[in-house]
Amino acid sequence: MANAIYPLWKQELEKGVSNNVLNSAEGVTGVYCALVDTGIYTFSAAHQFFSSLSGIVGTDQEILTKTQVNGTFDGTDLTYTAVSGASVEALVIYRKNAGANTTWPLIAYLDTGVTGLPVTPNGGNITVTWNASGIFTL
Repeated sequence: MANAIYPLWKQELEKGVSNNVLNSAEGVTGVYCALVDTGIYTFSAAHQFFSSLSGIVGTDQEILTKTQVNGTFDGTDLTYTAVSGASVEALVIYRKNAGANTTWPLIAYLDTGVTGLPVTPNGGNITVTWNASGIFTL
């Protein structure tokens, strides 16, 4: 699978559904990134919410200092601490809100062009360094 923006997220953006914006406040209702084992999870254009994910490794991290310039979304690099478990081959970006995880929209699936992936956790930290040109562009 190549990197993809979840089609149902794009559809909701076009409708102007506020639950999908990327400039949400940081904290409980922010934009997060999950490490994913693709031996367990397979991207599907039909997936819309976090509850569709499986194979999550470690503790999801929030993307801070988010920017949107000329259609490109970017934010801080991420460090996942003391990660152990299954191998990690992909990242999934989603937006957390105050509701249940059945309402957290999936935004992007990234499995190519990510420095350091795939990786097999060994109990140490995993750092995700975004491309200098941004995380993704619409």
